[in-house]
Amino acid sequence: MTTTDIIGFIGVTILLVAYFLNLNNKLEKDSVVYLQMNFIGAGLACLASVLMNYWPFIILEGSWTIVSAFGILKHIKNKNHPSNRK
Repeated sequence: MTTTDIIGFIGVTILLVAYFLNLNNKLEKDSVVYLQMNFIGAGLACLASVLMNYWPFIILEGSWTIVSAFGILKHIKNKNHPSNRK
């Protein structure tokens, strides 16, 4: 198993665990933990795809990473909004 395989395996595992936890109502789709798992998992899978120079998955995983980053930023923005402070 190469370093690229290990990076990809870890990334995909994180994505699948997040998805499994969401399906079993352990993580909400808009929870920061779910978003972080998607960001890290997709980022690692994207890195592995870059190392393999496999464009279809670079686009897929790169997009997934960006969408997850926007979700995290939205979560942070909503958390810091004055109406949500106690």
